[in-house]
Amino acid sequence: MHDDSSSLTACIPRLRRYARALLGDRARADDLVQDTMERGWDKLSSWRRGSDMRAWLFGIMHNLHADQLRRPAPATVGLSEALHNALPLSTPHTDRLEIRDMQAALQMLPEEQREVLLLVALEDMSYDEVAAILQIPAGTVMSRLSRARERLRLLMLGQSPVSTLKVVK
Repeated sequence: MHDDSSSLTACIPRLRRYARALLGDRARADDLVQDTMERGWDKLSSWRRGSDMRAWLFGIMHNLHADQLRRPAPATVGLSEALHNALPLSTPHTDRLEIRDMQAALQMLPEEQREVLLLVALEDMSYDEVAAILQIPAGTVMSRLSRARERLRLLMLGQSPVSTLKVVK
């Protein structure tokens, strides 16, 4: 059990980084990580030894986040500090502005696209791992990732992303 609890706590930095980038608010992200860790600790006996604990915890976090989205909560808008915190203090001003713009653009992505983009790009997970965590087909992961990358590219260029929805008359 000691090894399992060590593995559990070793995942905290990655969970925090992902939650902060996903939510864009440090306090809400820390709350989500704490809830994830509590649920993980309570359910540790259901974790299959030999499987990827990180993916298991990200699955728990995803489910908790989905539950929170279903519950009405006060709307708060903040920018992700995950990328900002990774920068050295000596970063030139223009680089900081680019990071700020990237953080704002990430928050403008639809939730399902932001989740996939962050899990693949920030957490370096495979499509299959992301599919298992989000409980969606791998093809959907690839599609959402492609749309997220294109939308993010347009946002970073200052262009308005064209809606992919078609109006049928």
